[in-house]
Amino acid sequence: MITIYHNPRCRKSREGLALVEESGKTFEVIKYLEDLVSDKELKTIIAKLGIKPIDLVRKNETIWKSDYKDKELSDEQIIKIMVKHPKLIERPIVISGNKAVVGRPKELILDII
Repeated sequence: MITIYHNPRCRKSREGLALVEESGKTFEVIKYLEDLVSDKELKTIIAKLGIKPIDLVRKNETIWKSDYKDKELSDEQIIKIMVKHPKLIERPIVISGNKAVVGRPKELILDII
C-alpha cells in the first residue's frame, strides 16, 4: 500500500495526491499537521528516503529562520524540532514499501508508485 504524508493547503502536496489517486492503487493519506508524526515514525521515513534529517526541513519557514537557522544541531535535535513543528517537514512524502520520495517535483512520485 502507498502512504502519502499530505498537507491539503499545499499546492505541491495536492498535486502529489492527485498523482497517487490517478495510479488506481490503494493508498492511505496522513494529514501530518493533524495526525502528528512521532520521533520513531519520522526516523523510519527519513531512513526510507535515504537522506539526512536536515534535508527534510523546509528551511524557508519563519520558525526555522527565527529559531534554528544558524544553530549547530544534531540529527536527533532536528528530528525533535520537526516533530514539535510539523510545518517544517517537506511535503508531500510518498512511501511505497521500503521506498520513499519527497514529491518535489511531483514526477518523482511516479518512480515508486
